[in-house]
Amino acid sequence: MPKPTIAVLGLGAMGLPMATWLVHSQFAVRGFDVSPGRAELAAAAGVAIFESARQAAGPADVVLVAVRDRAQLEDLLWGPDGIAGVLRPGAAILLTATIGIAAVQQAAERLGGAGLELVDAPVSGGPVRAGRGDLLMTVGATDAAWALAEPAMAALASTLVRIGAAPGDGQKMKTVNQLLCGVHIAAAAEALALAGRLGLDKRQVLETLMAGAAASFMLGDRGQRMLLAYAPEGAEVRSRLGIFVKDMGIVNAACRAAQLAAPVAAAAEQLYLLAQAQRKQGLDDSAVITVLAPRE
Repeated sequence: MPKPTIAVLGLGAMGLPMATWLVHSQFAVRGFDVSPGRAELAAAAGVAIFESARQAAGPADVVLVAVRDRAQLEDLLWGPDGIAGVLRPGAAILLTATIGIAAVQQAAERLGGAGLELVDAPVSGGPVRAGRGDLLMTVGATDAAWALAEPAMAALASTLVRIGAAPGDGQKMKTVNQLLCGVHIAAAAEALALAGRLGLDKRQVLETLMAGAAASFMLGDRGQRMLLAYAPEGAEVRSRLGIFVKDMGIVNAACRAAQLAAPVAAAAEQLYLLAQAQRKQGLDDSAVITVLAPRE
């Protein structure tokens, strides 16, 4: 069975490495990004670049959408250059972003009215893992949509889990994931900030914590970058702090809708909002430690 033709719309931090890996995996990949620089990088990797999202998406079987939020998704689908009107019946939108449960459910219903499928497949793992097909992808999709998009998803994800048969189910799982990730980063920042205030060597503290019961992936990963947060150039931006402003908002909205008290998640969201108020949203999310302890 021939591989589906893939269009990747949004060649940013995640979209570009995913597109590049799909080319590496022998898919025919069409692409578009509003940034000429990102489009040039994709072209150098073998992606066929087009002048508009509509041109890139029109003939595709699967359209991978790597947008930041609900507003960007709706503009891409139904805005002035919206792609929904040019897709062939039965084509699937593969949404890899975290935009919230209700937003995906409503978009899927509207697309369904036009004979289009939405595969709800938010990803976790970051740009480096995206560039080697090593993502976690949690999926909510109908049987037809799953069958169409599964080859591309299997190439992109080392862990591919079909959570449910409806769009929105993938967002539910990602919301749970982001609750833990957001809280873990905030807790790591508090622990290392306290270590610093107590006069301990934070690097030694981190190494010691990672050898015991307090160890976690997020502590080990973000902790190393928190050690660089006070340097003039800061840590390399691998995951923007602003992502957790958005995602913890989604988490706490889901908790309220489910009538679930989540005081730890709510407190973590406030920390990210404080960081945003200090204009740190464009920094690596490890910079949240500087909100708690402005000076090393």
